[in-house]
Amino acid sequence: MEAFFLLASILSNFLKSLVLSVLLLFRTLLPRHWSSRSSSNSSESVSLYEGTVWHERRRPVRHSFRYPVRYALYNLDHSPHAPPDHLSADQARQIASTNGQVLLLTIPPSVGYVQNPLSVYYCYDVEAETQASASTQLLKKCIAEVTNTPWGERVTFVFNPNSDLVAKSLHVSPFMDMLGNWNMRANAPGDNLYVTISVQHPKLGDYFTAVLKAKRVPSSLVSDHAMFFWLMPHKVAVWIYWHALKLWWKNVSYIQHPRYTNPAYREEASILDHKIQCCPIIGSDKGQFEGSDQGYFLDRSCEIRQFTWRKAKWPWS
Repeated sequence: MEAFFLLASILSNFLKSLVLSVLLLFRTLLPRHWSSRSSSNSSESVSLYEGTVWHERRRPVRHSFRYPVRYALYNLDHSPHAPPDHLSADQARQIASTNGQVLLLTIPPSVGYVQNPLSVYYCYDVEAETQASASTQLLKKCIAEVTNTPWGERVTFVFNPNSDLVAKSLHVSPFMDMLGNWNMRANAPGDNLYVTISVQHPKLGDYFTAVLKAKRVPSSLVSDHAMFFWLMPHKVAVWIYWHALKLWWKNVSYIQHPRYTNPAYREEASILDHKIQCCPIIGSDKGQFEGSDQGYFLDRSCEIRQFTWRKAKWPWS
C-alpha cells in the first residue's frame, strides 16, 4: 500500500510542478524591471550557496555518490520571504538559548515541491562591547531540522557546531536501522560553509558519512532566485530514490519503519542521548540512570537535549 501512495505522490507532484514551471516560464518573459525589482528586495537578507553533497557508506557494502546542490541562507531577523514551515528567529533563539542573529540554511521550495533532508539554523550570541572593540556575534549553537523521505517526518534538536554526538532520533532511510549516533559538525557560514554527519554504529562502527560543502554565489550573478532554485528539490528527491534503488540492487537489507516494530523508538532515542550527554561517573553518588542495565552512573545536573518530532505527512500519517 505504501508503494501505491508513493507512486501517487510522485505523479501528483510531477503534474503540479509541470504546471507551475510553465507559469514560471511566462513570468520570466515579463519586462525585466519586474523581475529585477523582486530580486533586489529579497537579495539583501538572503545569501545563495552552491556546492555538493557527498555520501559514503562503507558497510555492509561500499556505496558512495555526490551530487550538486544549491542552498539559501536566510537572515531570519530581516528576511520577509523566508520559506514557510520553519522556525522563526525568536523561536530558534528560545530553543538555543542565544541572543544574537539567526540564519537558516535550507533549500527553498520550487514550483510547488519541497525536499529538505537537512536544514540548519545558525544561532549567534552577542558579545558585550568593550573599550577595545565593538560588540561581535559568535556562533554558539546550531539547530538541525532532519526530515525523512518519503514520510515527511521531522525531528528538530540543538547541537554544538564545533562537534557533537547526538543519538539517532529519526528513521532517515529504510536501509539503516535506528542503532547508533550522529556525529555532527558545522562551521559559521561565510564565503564557504560545510556540514558533516557521520554515523557511529555499535556493530558497523563509523560506517556512513554525509558532507555538504558549498561556496557563496555573488548576488550579482543571480537575477532571479526562482530560476536559480528551479527544480532543485526535485533533483534531490531523484538522487534519494535512485540510490535507494541501487542499495536495494546491492542486497542491502530493507528495514521497516520502527513505528511498526518499536513504537517507543523516540523515547529510547531520548534516553540514549541523555546517556551520551551526561558523562559516566563510575562509583559516584550521582545515582544510576533510569532504564540503564549497563551500570552507568550519570550526572543528573547535565544539560538534557530536547527533541521535537513532527508526525508523518498524509498518506503516511
